[in-house]
Amino acid sequence: MANITILDGGMGRELKRIGAPFSQPLWSAQALIESPKHVKQAHQGFIEAGAQIIIVNSYACVPFHLGAERFTEQGAELAKKAARIAQEVVSESQQEVLVAGSIPPAFGSYRPDLFEAASAYEISSTLFNAQDQYVDLWLAETVASLAEAEVISKVLAHTDKPVYFSFTLMDEVGQQSRLRSGELVTDAVEALFATNAAGIFFNCSVPEVVEQAILDVNQVLERSGKMLTIGVFANSFTPIKSGHQANDTIQTMRNVSPQEYLEFAQKWHQLGASIIGGCCGIEPSHIKALATWRDSVE
Repeated sequence: MANITILDGGMGRELKRIGAPFSQPLWSAQALIESPKHVKQAHQGFIEAGAQIIIVNSYACVPFHLGAERFTEQGAELAKKAARIAQEVVSESQQEVLVAGSIPPAFGSYRPDLFEAASAYEISSTLFNAQDQYVDLWLAETVASLAEAEVISKVLAHTDKPVYFSFTLMDEVGQQSRLRSGELVTDAVEALFATNAAGIFFNCSVPEVVEQAILDVNQVLERSGKMLTIGVFANSFTPIKSGHQANDTIQTMRNVSPQEYLEFAQKWHQLGASIIGGCCGIEPSHIKALATWRDSVE
């Protein structure tokens, strides 16, 4: 069974939890703008809990959150600032921690209906260029459709660093797992074979739907004889329904405990996931539980 690498937890909710300025529509970008010390504190908390990879806090550095005018004026600089903060925190920690650059959804989480390819390419390219010199690997986060993955793959084709695509799943347990667009996970795996992807992740979905997604990935990998690293960073939200309007409300939490999350993670690992962390609502206490488990089995 593959070794376990621990990813960090959900930055936005962690910023809110530790008292950083936090509101819609700015989300996690508000602390980056008004209180970068809180961004640093959040990264430090996850590293101290045992995270071996931290994700740059650039998720909300897009027009959807910043607004078009502020993105044009400050988007690149804010993403660069976020990447530099992550790099500085790792350096100061004196631990072997990697920094993952983040390419977020250009038009908001769970909104494949808003996707526009040409604009998405420009937004993603801006974030890529701003972060690239400061990161060790790349993570396309909360990808909701094959069209989104295709555009981001063109942007990330310009790097020789490891690239991972993380898809968000429909929060409905079924015989086959689907992206928020309704497209099959099996088709997403096939699509990644034509890219430079080193792995496929699943994030910002309830833990209950991840097991089937990993089974579906394994089905395609076994049939094709190809390899992809599998990773998971699920959330602690209540299920998100189709038609959810991101930015209109702050999604309801369900408070999955560290022990409950660990039990999900252990099953994911048994099925082949080797990089595991958390998304929205997954705190340093959850990451600590994962890290303690990792140390006990390695």
